[in-house]
This record gives sequence, C-alpha cells and structure tokens, in this order.
Amino acid sequence: MRRHEFQPGRLVAGVSLLITGVAFAGDAGAAWETPWYALIPLVVGGLSLAAVTGVVALAVRRRHRGAG
Repeated sequence: MRRHEFQPGRLVAGVSLLITGVAFAGDAGAAWETPWYALIPLVVGGLSLAAVTGVVALAVRRRHRGAG
C-alpha cells in the first residue's frame, strides 16, 4: 500500500463537518434543540480553519523540503 502525506486541513474539515452533522442529527432526533443559524458558523468557521491549516501545512512542508 502506498503511503500518502498527512493532510491536516482535511482532518480539520472532516472533524468540523462531523460536529455539524452530530448537532444536526441531535436536533432531528429531538435529543436537543439546535437553532438553524448555529450550523452556518460551524460549517463556515470549520472550513475556514481547515483552509488556514492547509496553507500553514503547505508552507511548513515547502520550508522543510527546501531546507533538506
């Protein structure tokens, strides 16, 4: 099996969307009440954080490649 590079931006995006999905599922299952407008900042904030994480990881990877 080929090894692949670790991509922390995708991990952050997955975790934030998973949290959003759990919040939505809890609201749909009547476990708790989640306002509809609370899910938008979760998605947008999570994807923004994932983008920043991906850019930082790319910069670190390029710097590490150039130094070695």
